[in-house]
Amino acid sequence: MAFLWVALGGACGAVMRFGVSRLLAGSALQFPLATLAVNVFGSFLIGLLAASLLIDDKLVPEARLFFQTGLLGAFTTFSAFSLETMQLWQSGQMKAAAVNVVSNVVLSLLAVALGLVVATAFATRFR
Repeated sequence: MAFLWVALGGACGAVMRFGVSRLLAGSALQFPLATLAVNVFGSFLIGLLAASLLIDDKLVPEARLFFQTGLLGAFTTFSAFSLETMQLWQSGQMKAAAVNVVSNVVLSLLAVALGLVVATAFATRFR
């Protein structure tokens, strides 16, 4: 049954990822902005979820599989980030490739930290 929860969450996350790609497809930048946005926002969401689980773990295991493993696992796109970085590098855009790596890693880590802080503050304030 666990596989079903992961699959359902993954399907939702993949559709959300596709939606973000479509939404940001018209960007005038020659930069993989949709992947960056998904990685940072997904990192923020997983930070919120992780903090919520640490504060008050009332989430049933199936919901954790659905949200954390399925939905957010499919929504964030490290493999797409890696491919786009290599494509930038191979096309001679070394600076853009480096900016892509640094911004995805740093902003995603900051987003996880922000998610943890926001969820902790929210839980503390409304307990």
